[in-house]
Amino acid sequence: MERREQILTVAGHLFSQRGYHATSMRELAKHLNLQGGSLYAHIASKEELLLEVVRQAAKRFLGVLEGLEGDPVSKVKGLVRGHLQVIAQELPRATVFFHEWKHLSPPLLEEAKALRRRYEEGVQAVIQEGREKGVFRVENLRLATLFVLSALNWTYQWYRPEGPLSLEELSEAYATLILRALGVEASGEKGGEDGQA
Repeated sequence: MERREQILTVAGHLFSQRGYHATSMRELAKHLNLQGGSLYAHIASKEELLLEVVRQAAKRFLGVLEGLEGDPVSKVKGLVRGHLQVIAQELPRATVFFHEWKHLSPPLLEEAKALRRRYEEGVQAVIQEGREKGVFRVENLRLATLFVLSALNWTYQWYRPEGPLSLEELSEAYATLILRALGVEASGEKGGEDGQA
């Protein structure tokens, strides 16, 4: 692992566990077995580190959107599975993406907001497509988008790989609940590659 990537990984863990403000550069250097001063040979500031961790998480989430295919129900299932996979595989970075990003100051804060907005707009486009095709019965598109994102995002607070549900089981259960909330009947949930008919 390259030194910069190692720094970002450790920073993501510390920011997610202790919070951005409670993590000092000295502490970060200590975890990396570096002298405090030599850390700055790799990064400009602690804030730059925070933004880079947010960027990495955003890249993974946006990659989920780019990989969606099929009808609106399949896309929602793919979205749920992909989103939860990112959280499972990148829990520290996802935690920073959901929570610690707001400690950035302008203009870095604006970049973080733009990345989050891009993902939100992508999720909304999936729901809008389903509504336009008559698959989803959604009155308020914005509210439906926030509901789906809230349900998915909050899993970072409690998901643990060693929990009672496998990631696949959790994804299927969440997709079923979300599709019902979007107005898909139980019969419409069956069929397709992930159907439980």
